[in-house]
Amino acid sequence: QVQLVESGGGLVQSGGSLRLSCAGSGRILSDNSVGWYRQAPGKQRETVASLTVSDSTNYATSVKGRFRIFRDKAKNTVYLQMNDLKPEDTAVYYCNAGRLNQVLKAECDSWGRGTQVTVSS
Repeated sequence: QVQLVESGGGLVQSGGSLRLSCAGSGRILSDNSVGWYRQAPGKQRETVASLTVSDSTNYATSVKGRFRIFRDKAKNTVYLQMNDLKPEDTAVYYCNAGRLNQVLKAECDSWGRGTQVTVSS
């Protein structure tokens, strides 16, 4: 099974920025839609951003204008640039790839370990 590895999480103050990375094979990240998700303790996993094969994007209303998802095909990596972070952004962040409808609905077969983002106020 193709594995995706999330990294870049950490502790940041409110208003700060963080860039998350999703590393995988060029095939899976370039030839599929990609999504970033987050899950806070006691809450359901939610889709925060998605990226199509043609680089169209979609964002949750809670992060629109603050987050950006994009590819670096040369590095076989998809990023989530997070700006103006807020305490409510605190969660474990995951990436996944697949068909667009699967990505938008977070209907993925498996999930990695994610990367923790903690925003202090």
